Amino acid sequence: MKKLVLLLCLLSGFVSAQTLSPKEITAIQQKVQQMAEEAVKADEVVVIETDFGKIVIELFAKETPKHAMNFKKLVKAGYYEGCTFHRIVPGFVIQGGDILSRDNDPKNDGTGGPGYTLPAEFGVKHLRGYVAAARLPDQVNPKKESSGSQFYICLKDLPFLDQAGYTVFGKVIKGMDVVDKITTVQRDQRDRPLKDVVMKKVYCTNKSVIAK
Repeated sequence: MKKLVLLLCLLSGFVSAQTLSPKEITAIQQKVQQMAEEAVKADEVVVIETDFGKIVIELFAKETPKHAMNFKKLVKAGYYEGCTFHRIVPGFVIQGGDILSRDNDPKNDGTGGPGYTLPAEFGVKHLRGYVAAARLPDQVNPKKESSGSQFYICLKDLPFLDQAGYTVFGKVIKGMDVVDKITTVQRDQRDRPLKDVVMKKVYCTNKSVIAK
């Protein structure tokens, strides 16, 4: 926002002094417009539609910029649509985001991803409704890097995960009742739902739209 204001001030000064060519002024105007659009996008939230209702997630763009940007990128690419919440542990978390959960083999759920990891961005605590990135165990992942797509939603405050080192990158601002409903489904011994809980539609929208 400060950069946007600065550019506006500079543009005003340059135009009045007529020290720039029309082409240069146009370039500055385009940059201002681009930054304005990015400022609006910074207010984006992610909506996950399921058979149980909608879950709305606000991302911590300042505290965890890499994770927030990655999550939005995958959402806008359609990566999550058709994925399931493949792991449900009442009183703990619901977990999803594995692209392999789209197929008909339940045994591989929880093992897939986009093929990359993200550097840890610690700082935000695990509170009820907060969203964090799953990761491989410390034995094979000493840097505690996050999985590229899998995430979980905390069903209660989980301070021991703060100590263990997992990156929290967002929070549910609407739809925790939906999350709680999801925890009531029947599960097998691996905590996988007997009937798929599918992310039918996943998209970004402006937070002000959700508030209406």
